[in-house]
Amino acid sequence: MICGPTPEWNTLLAVQAGAAATLTGLIFVAVSLNLSRILSVTGLTGRAAEAMLQLLEVFFICTVALVPGQPATVIAAELLGIGAIFWIAQTALQIRYLRAREGHPWSWFLYRTVGGQLATVPFCITGVTLLLGNCAGVYWLVPGFLFSFAAAVISAWVLLVEILR
Repeated sequence: MICGPTPEWNTLLAVQAGAAATLTGLIFVAVSLNLSRILSVTGLTGRAAEAMLQLLEVFFICTVALVPGQPATVIAAELLGIGAIFWIAQTALQIRYLRAREGHPWSWFLYRTVGGQLATVPFCITGVTLLLGNCAGVYWLVPGFLFSFAAAVISAWVLLVEILR
């Protein structure tokens, strides 16, 4: 039995990669339109970076999962490695924001952190479960994709609209 994304997953993975690439462009537009304001508000550069990381993670996950002929353990290790690297990067940005968020409501930190964790942890779970031989672990990709897009779009909204309030 193949343990990992099978050819039936190819269309979903390709669509997710394309959507991630497109939404990354939205983040770049948001940052370029409001760069001076983003640089002046504590934590917004990190938030922009997190949004780009969330989308880049989806793109990388889809890319490695679409490589044909890889052994299941290699795919599992790639998914876990990508998930772990991006989890560490986003967690570091969230900790930096926590330390510098003077005057910001706790809710800002909580929403940002919960969204970021929900976006990255499912990819780590996918890698671990596949490494352990549980083929159903591949279904953890779906919440990872959904939460990554949700967190990144919320951040784009903050960077495009809320920043101007």
